[in-house]
Amino acid sequence: MQCVRKPRRTEQEDERLREVSNKNILSNLTRLGFIDDDDLKAMLKGSNLQKIKSSTWMRPRFYKLLEDCRTVWYDSQKFLRSARAQIFSIDDIQELRPGHQSEGMQRFAMEIPAARCFSIIFRGRKKNLDLIAIDAEEAKHWINGLNKLKKRDSKMNNRERLDQWFQIYLQKADVNKDNKMNLDEVKQFLQMMNIQMDDLYARELFTKCDKSKDGTIHGKEIEEFYKLVTEREEITTIFEAYSNKDRILTVEKLAEFLRKEQRENVNQEYAAQLIQKYELNEEARFDSLMTKDGFMSYLMSPAGDIFNQDHNKIYQDMTKPLNQYYISSSHNTYLTKDQLEGPSSIEAYISALNKGCRCVELDCWDGRDGEPVIYHGYTLTSKILFKDVIQTIKQYAFKASPYPVILSLENHCSIEQQIVMAEHMRNIFGDMLLTSTIDGKVPTNFPSPEQLKGKILVKGKRLNRLEDDKGTDENDEVSDEDEAVEQDSDDEKKEIRVKSGKIKLAKELSDLVIYCKSVHFNGFEDAMQNQVFYEMSSFVENKFNKLAQETAKPFIHLNTRQLSRIYPAGLRTDSSNYSPLDMWNAGCQIVALNFQTPGQEMDINQGKFFDNGLSGYNLKPKFLREKKISFDPKNVQKGAWLNRKKLHVMVISAQQLPKSNRQKLKSVVDPLVTVEVFGVSNDNESKITEHIPNNGFNPMWNTTFQFNISVPELAFVRFVVQDYDMSSRNDFIGQFTLPFTSLKLGYRHIHLRSEDGHHLPPATLFVHVMIE
Repeated sequence: MQCVRKPRRTEQEDERLREVSNKNILSNLTRLGFIDDDDLKAMLKGSNLQKIKSSTWMRPRFYKLLEDCRTVWYDSQKFLRSARAQIFSIDDIQELRPGHQSEGMQRFAMEIPAARCFSIIFRGRKKNLDLIAIDAEEAKHWINGLNKLKKRDSKMNNRERLDQWFQIYLQKADVNKDNKMNLDEVKQFLQMMNIQMDDLYARELFTKCDKSKDGTIHGKEIEEFYKLVTEREEITTIFEAYSNKDRILTVEKLAEFLRKEQRENVNQEYAAQLIQKYELNEEARFDSLMTKDGFMSYLMSPAGDIFNQDHNKIYQDMTKPLNQYYISSSHNTYLTKDQLEGPSSIEAYISALNKGCRCVELDCWDGRDGEPVIYHGYTLTSKILFKDVIQTIKQYAFKASPYPVILSLENHCSIEQQIVMAEHMRNIFGDMLLTSTIDGKVPTNFPSPEQLKGKILVKGKRLNRLEDDKGTDENDEVSDEDEAVEQDSDDEKKEIRVKSGKIKLAKELSDLVIYCKSVHFNGFEDAMQNQVFYEMSSFVENKFNKLAQETAKPFIHLNTRQLSRIYPAGLRTDSSNYSPLDMWNAGCQIVALNFQTPGQEMDINQGKFFDNGLSGYNLKPKFLREKKISFDPKNVQKGAWLNRKKLHVMVISAQQLPKSNRQKLKSVVDPLVTVEVFGVSNDNESKITEHIPNNGFNPMWNTTFQFNISVPELAFVRFVVQDYDMSSRNDFIGQFTLPFTSLKLGYRHIHLRSEDGHHLPPATLFVHVMIE
């Protein structure tokens, strides 16, 4: 069969396409407010940048901002658009770091002037992009330009995002660039928007908009098409139930809606403020009236979010003793992948701290040239310098939260390198490092997170107790039996000590341990009788499960006076996670998870610490803080904690869900929603909707679920959206998890998050929540 080649474009056609492209660029720059911006102009023109991966790997790449002003395209040669060409979106970028602020830059590019260097840090597991510009001005264009686009993007509401994506997809679907759309281009556009319509309905929609009857839609006809595609029937129904005959909401009617439907105790003054903030029509806003577009804007805003916005700030009492709080905690923080061969990286510490983690782990071993290193001992994981980690922690410790960071040291170093560790911490942290009790006196209880603001605490072995006035002037031996791992033996799991016997401990390192002294656990009775409050033990997950198998009361009792730490079993070499719920229900404060591994367990952990302003500290319920213990999560049939609720959730619709496989441009998702409740064992339940075929843009379910909840203060609600697959496992699309106590009632939007916990704009669920 003879291959039929497409005819080459004429010079006139090329010129016309260039004109259309320039017109699109001008339109997009105007829409974004960057019409005369030199940084974006330089990015749109493109730059030759050096991509660096190692001391011997540095390659030229041509980078260019595409005409949608959202996507960066790059290739090795300026005019070669080969299969190697790649793109990334503004949405993919976590942050921009100028100079030598990434691990790669610090290792491989320190000899290159910092003004020419910058790093693009991506969300999720995508590797950093370290780039070197030809000069400082070129680097500045990219750093400033990308930051401007990110900042503009973060300020957009969902309606603006929808308008933006509509324009972008419209430009892409217009194949012949004539500013008109025929029926085939409309079908392609709908596929881009994640909608698969049957031909009859697509033709009906097209014919309805084709007023000129010329077989295309353009101008006002495209605007009409946009309105038909983006119409939200469910919002219209709610709006018309309260609006007047002119389809307008008055202040009085909006206040009525807020009180009746949203269960908010508000007055008309608050309703008027919402109109001023969210109404889009200037004339209506001036008259204190709300149109349907304004009503939609309100429902999509933080005020219409399912998560209580008061819980986005620190609202809990932060003056209680440290052990009365749950503390966001990471296990083997340095690892980015598995526990056996995965790379260690300072980026893992940055990621954890930026997520509000307040307890990070450092496995310390002797390194070359007298410098301690961090890695997973006796494995093939890579090594990073202890001092580099300490410098990174200093830089990022208090960006997400002002409250104390705990360094959980696993010390395997010689005396000499322990002294080096202590010197690095003292010299680098300076006044941040807590080196004595708060008031210089022998303590009788923990200080509060408020008292420890901006401080870094060391958790580890100590040669003596704080109350030993004489102290010790010499290095000495301490027990190394405070942690356990598990192994397989005859297909049965059993616990073994990591090591037995003693290790030498340097006084210089010992003296840095103030409120978190690690000790071996010899039973609950021994701990309560012979340990002081600042002595704490670590428990492998299986040890915890064994001790709490019948009742969690002894753990709860222990945790009312001391700290306890739980960590994953040694068999989790893939860095998988256990559920933290049972440990939290027993009052355990430091429940360490593998932050690098996404999944249900990390979703719950992230959902828990969204609460209280991402501070990394959550005050435990009163019944887990009281000295007189009566609560037992294994038996919650009676007690002050028993506060039975019936949760009603109607899953109404979803909006603009991303494709589960973005590589397949013609794929359209078949979404379904799972609603899950977690808490004490009696409350754990999940329910699922039917799947909606071929519609990720605006699927509708109107499905109601009910859940019985016995201990609301320990409960969580998780919403998961998946792409239904009849022959294999459903694909993940997005999720959102929050504490039951942070739920807002009424009609609410849920702004979905990606698998690794980042925002997934503009994807949302629309639900109705009621609690009896």
